[in-house]
Parts: sequence; C-alpha cells; structure tokens
Amino acid sequence: MEILKQLSEAIGVSGAEQDVRRKILELIEPHVDEIATDTMGNLFATKRGTGGDDRMTVLVDAHMDEVGMMVTGYTGDGMLKVKAVGGLDNRILLGKRVLVGDDRLPGVIGAKPVHLLNGDQRSRVVEIDAMQVDIGASKKEEARRKAPLGTRIAFDSSFMDLGERMRGRAFDDRIGCAILVHILQGEPYPFDLVGAFVVQEEIGLRGAQVAAHRVKPDVAFVLEGTIADDLPKEDDESPTTELDKGPALSPMDRSVIYDRRLNRFLVQVAEELGIPVQFKQPGIGGTDGGAYAASLGGIPAAAISVPCRYIHSPAAIASKQDYQNAIRLLDGALRRLDRSVLAR
Repeated sequence: MEILKQLSEAIGVSGAEQDVRRKILELIEPHVDEIATDTMGNLFATKRGTGGDDRMTVLVDAHMDEVGMMVTGYTGDGMLKVKAVGGLDNRILLGKRVLVGDDRLPGVIGAKPVHLLNGDQRSRVVEIDAMQVDIGASKKEEARRKAPLGTRIAFDSSFMDLGERMRGRAFDDRIGCAILVHILQGEPYPFDLVGAFVVQEEIGLRGAQVAAHRVKPDVAFVLEGTIADDLPKEDDESPTTELDKGPALSPMDRSVIYDRRLNRFLVQVAEELGIPVQFKQPGIGGTDGGAYAASLGGIPAAAISVPCRYIHSPAAIASKQDYQNAIRLLDGALRRLDRSVLAR
C-alpha cells in the first residue's frame, strides 16, 4: 500500500499536478525505457515489448489530477474567495481543513455561523460562492501575498490503513495511478506499453485528448477510482458498485460506450484467474475512455475501476482486495492481449 499512500498524499488539483508527477517519476524511472512529458503536463512512460516488428501499442491511462478549489478573490479581512475545480459537493465542504498552494498553507473552509442563520437559511445548502477559506490572514494584501489568484486548494487529510480497507484523499484517481505504477514496475509485455499519467480529467478529459493524438495506440485501458454507493438505503435500488466485490467494468457512462470486445475479454481473463468482477451501473460518471473512443477514428477503450466510498471528498474508503485484484486483472489481461481480441 506504500505506493498508493505516497500518491494519495501528494497534491495535484487539476492544472497543478506537478507534485504527483514528480512522485510518479521517482517510482517508475528505473523500470521503463522512455519517459516524456508534453506542454500540458501529461507524463508518458514507455515500456518496450518483447515481440516482433508487428506488435501493437497499448496505452494504459490514469489521471493525476484531483478535485479541489481555486483562489478567485479576497475579502477585506483577509479571507480567500474560491471556486470549485471539478465536481465538489457543497454539502461536505464547511469546516473542512484544506492546504493552500505549493507551500501547503493550512486553512479552513468557512461561512456564516449557524447561530446567525434564520428561516430557511438553516435548511439550505450553502453554495461554494458563499464560502471563504481562512488562512489566518487579517488583511486583503496579506491574503493576496500568501495565495495569489489562481492558487489551488486541496483537502487536508492523510492515508490510513483500516485493515481490510484503506482510507485516503484523492483516490480518484491516485488509486489508478498506483495500479499503473505497479504495472510499469513489472516485467515487459509482448507489445509496447505506454503508461499515460494524464492531467485535467476532472475538468473535461483534457489531458487524455492530447495523449490519444500523441501515442496513437491500438487499444486503451483506463484506470479509475469510481463511486461505491453500497450503504443501506430506504429505496430498493441497485448500488453503483460495491466494496469487496472486485474491480468494476462498465458498459457505458456519460462519456463513452465502452468496447464490448474488450469487456468480454476482461471477463474471460477474470474467470481464468479467479478474480471477482462487477459491472458498474451504466450511465453514471465519466472517464478518459470518452476521449480515446472519440479520437483518431475511435480507439477501442475499456475501463477498470476500483470502487471507492465518499469519492470527491476529503477521505474515500476502498477495499485492499479490490485494489489488488485490479492490478492482477490488468496484468493478466495485458499478458494475454493480442490482435485477435479486437477482431470483429
């Protein structure tokens, strides 16, 4: 779990992923044949294959960025005005500790005290535009000096081993990054494997769009942390995914309809290896798979996701077993993958 711990505790709000990229580089550099970055900040790690000249190029994607906030202004008494970067739930923000900027200045998300609310104000969710981040500054100029406009803000929480489960921040998608690091640290595959650690997924799959055109892969696998909505409910409705039921595959989400050939292949590999898998409820969320499937005439894409409770919050909870099985499933699939899988 050490790799996931390191990556979970790194900070990389969309557009400012450099801390995550540095840590990934340290972990993979001795194990790959070529490393490159682009102007957006995507990191490409190529592991040369053992096959002949007609081998495929396979891309495995994991996004480095996480949801957070950005400084957009200041109040006269030194508070930071903020906007969301990515999908944040206003209900969970108030009172949370945060880290501001590269220096990780401690702060707290605040708003008007509950004692001063009246009428329906008490029952309404406070919007992020009405929240402020307190970094201990007392004047506007002090706040501006400590946190210039555009400074990113991330949740302040740490990784914790919970026995069969684990808790951490930014599991979407550091859990995918950690799986990809494990794959790149392993033995080579018959084809050239490109690990694409991409940026800005949370604000529109932007890094993956660039990665698709740079790598031009024959096939793409996308690694994600996904929603686990498996707690008891009043209504009789299926959970999106469940902890301890294995890595999740997906027929479709808001970004893409995944390649049926690849999903069938992944199920066959899981059965061979005795790995439990589940299918994510269709139509929910989105991944970089949408960027690959819509690029270069359509790159066949499939997603392997690890279910996470409380995703996009200061602390998600995931199953160690699901995480380890996702590594086993991807490695087993890559060991067996050839052009016949993509035959119509």
